[in-house]
Amino acid sequence: MSTFDVIVLGSGPGGYVTAIRASQLGLKTAIIEKESLGGVCLNWGCIPTKALLKSAQVFEYLQHAEDYGLKADGVDKDFNAVVKRSRSVADGMSKGVQFLMKKNKIEVINGYGTLKSGKKVSVKAEDGKETEYSAEHVIIATGARSRELPSLPQDGKKIIGYRKAMTLESQPKKMIVVGSGAIGIEFAYFYNSMGTEVTVVEYLPNIVPVEDEDVSKQLERSFKKSGIKIMTSAEVTSVDTSGSGVKATVKTSKGEEILEADIVLSAVGIKSNIENIGLESVGIATDRDKILVNDYYQTNIPGYYAIGDVTPGQALAHVASAEGILCVEKIAGMHVEPLDYGNIPGCTYCSPEIASVGLTEKQAKEKGLDIKVGKFPFSASGKAKASGASDGFVKVIFDAKYGEWLGCHMIGAGVTDMIAEAVLGRKLETTGHEVLKAVHPHPTMSEAVMEAVADAYDEVIHL
Repeated sequence: MSTFDVIVLGSGPGGYVTAIRASQLGLKTAIIEKESLGGVCLNWGCIPTKALLKSAQVFEYLQHAEDYGLKADGVDKDFNAVVKRSRSVADGMSKGVQFLMKKNKIEVINGYGTLKSGKKVSVKAEDGKETEYSAEHVIIATGARSRELPSLPQDGKKIIGYRKAMTLESQPKKMIVVGSGAIGIEFAYFYNSMGTEVTVVEYLPNIVPVEDEDVSKQLERSFKKSGIKIMTSAEVTSVDTSGSGVKATVKTSKGEEILEADIVLSAVGIKSNIENIGLESVGIATDRDKILVNDYYQTNIPGYYAIGDVTPGQALAHVASAEGILCVEKIAGMHVEPLDYGNIPGCTYCSPEIASVGLTEKQAKEKGLDIKVGKFPFSASGKAKASGASDGFVKVIFDAKYGEWLGCHMIGAGVTDMIAEAVLGRKLETTGHEVLKAVHPHPTMSEAVMEAVADAYDEVIHL
């Protein structure tokens, strides 16, 4: 039996990052993967979707060339070529992870891993052969998959999840997207940009419901302007797939409505991959689809740990990576502080983009905090106007008494690259006045952060 210091089950952005950090710390490490290195994020999530979205963005630019004083006649898209490019980008990233495994001397074990008692993992290879491995520390990083609703059973043809949405053989003329979280919104934007007639159905009163209400309303305006139909406080109760397309029954406050389309994309969240991996036989405690862990990702059974989407924290790639690094640094005896889940940025890569961190205005008020709120629209930004991307704004929330940066919410072009300023500022306990006095370059989109803070403190210049 092969013995290791650390075995990581799953090679997504949680698993492979954990394995690399463990190896850096001098721990003999193995990683087990049943599909492709990189997991969902690199192969079926974060990376290939961004490739699709970039193609959509370039196509939009070309269609609006005249807005920039340019001419681009006969512009068209090749849907299959767009999908092919996305797959190529994903394949390249997966090969990059293979290189990193070799570079860091991590043993890659291909097959389906099942946890055993006594800090062991049994791996079943494609040919059916089973091999047992042991380690002082076993880290579970098996991620998650598309969640299915009873009213929306995915058949992979007419009712699909995100994986199929990335590799459709032909572009649908009409699509219904159920759920308006990041996954649903990004696909709604992509398919609408490609020319598909898109309807978004959201159960809650606002789309992107985890975001600040001002951001939700702005995105709804932008999407409607782009021709996307938005239905909020609405629920798909059944879908009839017996005909050539689909007929979805949608329950709204005004009654029932029948929507017809070629395809329904179910984007109603994710389901943790915790079944059939041996949790019960080892005795690892779970609650509501999540593995229970302490601040350092230890389960109730010594020697077994869990990180990423299978644990109660936010189901985001960068969270899984941070958790994995913290987990193995604790194992290696380093002094580490628990992760601050209140300072995790969230990003949605539609157009306009969305990025946020910290409390929304509503959450701050519900906590009874005395707050200062500032807002700066990109319509007043020279860089945004010159770029032809003046939709959106930056909104900041500060504690009125101490100047603590409570929250930052952005919607606009490139804001997913700007949010790190707020994350770092909050980590360093930066006050509003310190942000205001930090000189921001002109002309840039990032100036909007300084201007929004200035607005909160009644010092705004360009409004």
